[in-house]
Amino acid sequence: MVKSSKPHVALFASPGLGHLIPIVELAKRLIAQHGFTVTVFAVTTEAGRAEDELLRSATSSWPGLFDTVVLPNVVDDSLGVEPKTGIIPRMLGMVRGALPTLRSSISEMVVKPTAIIVDQFGIEAVKVLAEEFDVLKYVFIASNAWFLAYNAYLPYVQNKVDPNKMFYIPGCESIPGRDLLQLTFDPNCRAYRDFASIGRDIMTVDGILVNTWEDLEPRTLAAFKDDLSMKSIVKVPVYPIGPIIGRPKQPDESVVYVSFGSGGTISTQQTIELAWGLELSKHRFIWVIRPPIENDRSASLFKSVHDLDDSISKCLPKGFLDRTRDLGIVVSKWVPQEEIIRHRSVGGFSIVNGVPIIAWPLYAEQNMNATMLSENLGIAIRPEGKPSEVLVGREEIERMVKCVMDNEEFGLRRRVKDLKKSAYEALKEGGSYCALSKIAKDLK
Repeated sequence: MVKSSKPHVALFASPGLGHLIPIVELAKRLIAQHGFTVTVFAVTTEAGRAEDELLRSATSSWPGLFDTVVLPNVVDDSLGVEPKTGIIPRMLGMVRGALPTLRSSISEMVVKPTAIIVDQFGIEAVKVLAEEFDVLKYVFIASNAWFLAYNAYLPYVQNKVDPNKMFYIPGCESIPGRDLLQLTFDPNCRAYRDFASIGRDIMTVDGILVNTWEDLEPRTLAAFKDDLSMKSIVKVPVYPIGPIIGRPKQPDESVVYVSFGSGGTISTQQTIELAWGLELSKHRFIWVIRPPIENDRSASLFKSVHDLDDSISKCLPKGFLDRTRDLGIVVSKWVPQEEIIRHRSVGGFSIVNGVPIIAWPLYAEQNMNATMLSENLGIAIRPEGKPSEVLVGREEIERMVKCVMDNEEFGLRRRVKDLKKSAYEALKEGGSYCALSKIAKDLK
């Protein structure tokens, strides 16, 4: 356990590598820029190897300052969560099942934390622990401010939401109905009730940290401060502290990086079409590939998807690896995504690294993110159909790759470079740095 005399903060990551990575990055920021010691609590999943590697790397990089506690993956049976239930109920069941170990771990600490920071789906931990240990409580929204506004406003929606209409949020951009979480359309389902409960519970904390910055979401952030309707809902301070990554690097923009994140999976036929699309584009690529899984776009969120190794060719068109040997690299094991996307040659992935994006939404709030990137910000393109519902053909994939790599007709690269510059400025003193400094001052 951490025994430093520096102020101590506990951070709690809900299940899934995609939730753990931003919590770890925030923890490193608190150490490097604000002089804290941290303890990261992580709920294990069946995708444990990648999680262990991430935590081990952070601990070795910050000896004596960065501690980790791995919590057991025990679902609370009282919640009645079935194995095939939705992502949110299942996640909340795993969080609640980990709370007894979390409570005992904090009780045994010699230096108790002055605050606990949880991610959006770990709000149950704040409810249980904050009063017991008399600590400040914060929620960290790792996605964006728009998703926070959606989660906060949904509990107050009176009428049934129409998927064919725009979804109004006070002071913010409206969301196309097709991009909302599916639970939005069934107020009587378990997932809706859980998500609405999260939205209400978030408003009981001392502050909300959001992985965004002013130039990225000016309208939404202004709504939290100026819109009377939104202010009546979000009554606690909102701190834009993003982007939560290291310092951007300048890419050479010659390689397409293909990954569906820590939880996304695609079908066998979609894997084949993607392979053909990459080959036809004639652009160099790095493809982090998982075994195809049918009818479950978030299959690897909670469980390990085995590395393909020698069987990788079985998932790809015949001869693909031989034909693209000098063009691309196919990776079948977990790799540190941030290191790859910051590599100087990656040309099609990250805002903060100044490269345009092909948005490929599969589950959760990814459809909202795709709309924000392609329509609101104009720095991405997306398939015409929803990849979670239809097969995206090789010709369309070829077209999208060539668009982001060759064609500046739509101004994608210019706009994303402007945002890269603003992201870098936000990381300096002032902006997001200042927002996190305010929180750090309160915690000391």
